[in-house]
Amino acid sequence: MINVDRLIKSYNGFTAVDGISFEAKKGQILGFLGPNGAGKTTTMKILTCYMPPSSGNVTIDGLSVHTHSKEIRKKIGYLPEHAPIYSDMNVVDYLQFVAEIHQIEKPNRLKAIKRVIDMCGLGEMTHKDIGELSKGYRQRVGLAQSMIHNPDILILDEPTTGLDPNQIIEIRSLIKEIGREKTVIFSTHILQEVTATCDDVMIINKGKIVAKGTPDELQANAQGKGILNLELKPGVTGVAEKLSGVYGVTSVKHGNTENTFVVESDKETDVRESVFKCAIENDWVLLGMNRYQTSLEDVFRQLTD
Repeated sequence: MINVDRLIKSYNGFTAVDGISFEAKKGQILGFLGPNGAGKTTTMKILTCYMPPSSGNVTIDGLSVHTHSKEIRKKIGYLPEHAPIYSDMNVVDYLQFVAEIHQIEKPNRLKAIKRVIDMCGLGEMTHKDIGELSKGYRQRVGLAQSMIHNPDILILDEPTTGLDPNQIIEIRSLIKEIGREKTVIFSTHILQEVTATCDDVMIINKGKIVAKGTPDELQANAQGKGILNLELKPGVTGVAEKLSGVYGVTSVKHGNTENTFVVESDKETDVRESVFKCAIENDWVLLGMNRYQTSLEDVFRQLTD
């Protein structure tokens, strides 16, 4: 549905987006993750035809941003980082105004407004001025305006910025619900957003895509070795020596206390069963064993430092 091919955007000698390529399909929630200034917003402005690329191409359903910007805009709902809402209008009047801009036929406007009000949980706020609403509800109004013309694609730039934890959870749930039927691309620098919401992730840094995949794939690829944390009943001896003989184990070190150990192994080898058998054979009382997984935060730091 969305194809980005060697996209470049430069300003006065500064390259904000540097030759990126990716695809997004229907029913996919794609997270665009990166530090501030990485090129996320610039890319989204090009996808939504608010800004032309310097070179490269973006096609939406086979239509190029170079030649079919008007047709593409009809297919996309866009929520910029700062929602384009008028604080002195009430919710219904504002959505009526947006419906007219999208040239929704008059007999269908009320139906379209009711649909997005229900989807975004705005039922109790319909006749309030937008300026009276909380940040969370204003963000819901922004989402509603992006969906009123029932686009196939939603592009959301930092949709949870400035929200409190409860509001963030509500917006996450809404995005996941929308993503069942539409293509959703949203940018963020909040790692929890990615793991809680996205099917796939791209990490962008200094205008380049430095990693792509599911959150699990990114974490697995970044972890160069297996790590087990063991806790044994105090008083055991010879642990490092005996565990070092287990197939796949590459090193054994003491943890934070005398009876805890960090067991490293080949990335491809799961040594948990063998370590457990070694503990049984040596009459060690195993109080705990857990495998350390590289977090998305670890991946992000490795790729954007």
